[in-house]
Amino acid sequence: MSTSTTPTITPGRAWGLVAFMWVAYFLNYSDRQVVFSIFPILKTELGFTDTQLGLTGSVFLWVYAFCSPIAGQVGDRFSKRVLVVMSLVLWSGVTAFTGFSISALMLLACRALIGITESLFIPPALALTANAHGPKTRSRAIAVFDTAQLAGVVMGGWFGGFMAQQGHWRYAFFSLGIVGILFALPYFLFLKGTSEDAAVETRKSGGGLAIATLIKIPSYRFLCLVFPAFTFVLWLLYTWLPNFLYEKFSLTLAEAGFTATVYLQAATLVGLLAGGVGADWLYSHTKAARSWLVCLGMLLAAPCVHLIGNTDSLLFTKVAAIGFGLGSGLFIANLMVSSFEVVPADTRASAAGCLNLIGAAVSGFAALLGGMWKGSIGIPKLMTHASLTCMVTAVVLAVGIQIYFQRDYDRVH
Repeated sequence: MSTSTTPTITPGRAWGLVAFMWVAYFLNYSDRQVVFSIFPILKTELGFTDTQLGLTGSVFLWVYAFCSPIAGQVGDRFSKRVLVVMSLVLWSGVTAFTGFSISALMLLACRALIGITESLFIPPALALTANAHGPKTRSRAIAVFDTAQLAGVVMGGWFGGFMAQQGHWRYAFFSLGIVGILFALPYFLFLKGTSEDAAVETRKSGGGLAIATLIKIPSYRFLCLVFPAFTFVLWLLYTWLPNFLYEKFSLTLAEAGFTATVYLQAATLVGLLAGGVGADWLYSHTKAARSWLVCLGMLLAAPCVHLIGNTDSLLFTKVAAIGFGLGSGLFIANLMVSSFEVVPADTRASAAGCLNLIGAAVSGFAALLGGMWKGSIGIPKLMTHASLTCMVTAVVLAVGIQIYFQRDYDRVH
C-alpha cells in the first residue's frame, strides 16, 4: 500500500536539516581526507613505505565498506537521528586520537577505526534527507548536502598540507576532532525536533532483511555495477593526486594539496548543483532523468581522468580536473536518489549502505594499487585503465536504464 507523499515537516525545517547535515558531512570528509596531504611527512617521520601510504586509504575504505550495509540495516530499523550524531562524536574522537600516532601501524589502526565510525553516518543521513524532501526537491536537497563532501575534500587537502608545512601535522587531527565533538550538541538538539518519516512516496518492503529485497531489483543492480567503477577513479584521485602533483610539477605540499582539490571540487560543486536542479526539472518529463544524468556524468568524467594523469602541462591538468569535476557532480547528485526511486521506502538506508559497501570495497584497491604500482606501472597508466572501465560501465548502465528502469519504478510506486 502506498504511503502519503505529503511532508510532515515544513519546507524551512527540511532545508534546515540539509544545513545541519551539511556541516556534519563537511567534517566527515575533512577528517578522512586530511591524511593524504601529509604523505611526505609520514614517510620521513613515521617511516611509511609507498604501499603503507596507499593503505591509509585502503584500510579506511575496506573497513568502511564492510560496515556500511550493517549501518544501513540498523538505520532502517532504529533512530536515524541518534545514529548520525553518535557517528559524528565517535569519528571526531578517533580523528583527534590519530594525532598521537607514533608509528605506521598505529596510524593505520586509527584509519580503520575512522572507517567503522564514519560508516554509521551516510546511510541514515541520506535517508533522513531524502525523506524530508519530496520528488520535486529531492535531487536539489541531496546535491546541496553532497557539496559538503567537496568542501571537506578541499579543506582536508589544504589544511593537512598547510599544517604539515608549518611542522604541526598532528594539530590538524587534534583541531578537526575537537570541532566535530563541539558541533554534536547543536546538531542533536536540532534533530530532536525533526521527523524521521516525511515525504516517503514508495511502497514498503514488508520487513525482513533489506538486501534480500534490493538484490531482486534489476535497476538497483546496475547502479551497484557502475558505482564502484566511478568511485575507484574518485579515490585514485583523492588519495594520490596531491602526491602526484607534488612530485611531477615540483609544487610545495600546500600548493599540491590545494591544486589537487580546488579545481576538481569547485567544478564538482557546479556539476552537483546543476545536476540537482536539472534532475528535479527533468523528472517531470521522464522518471528516469536522474539515472540518465548518472550515465552522462560518467561519460563526461572518463576521458578527463586519463588527461589528468597523462598531460605534461599543469594548465591542462587543471582543465581536465574541471571537466572531471563537472561529470562527477552530475553523478554524485543523482546516484543515491536514483536508487531511492526503485527501492521500497523502508530500505533506503540499506540501499545507500549496500552501494557504499561495493563502492568503498573496490575503491580501497585504488588507494592500495596506487602505492604498490607507483614505481612500476605508474599512476598515469592506472588512471587510463580506470578511465576505460568507467566509460564501458556507463554504456552498460544506459542499456540497463532502457530495459529495466520504468518497470522497476512502476512496481515500487
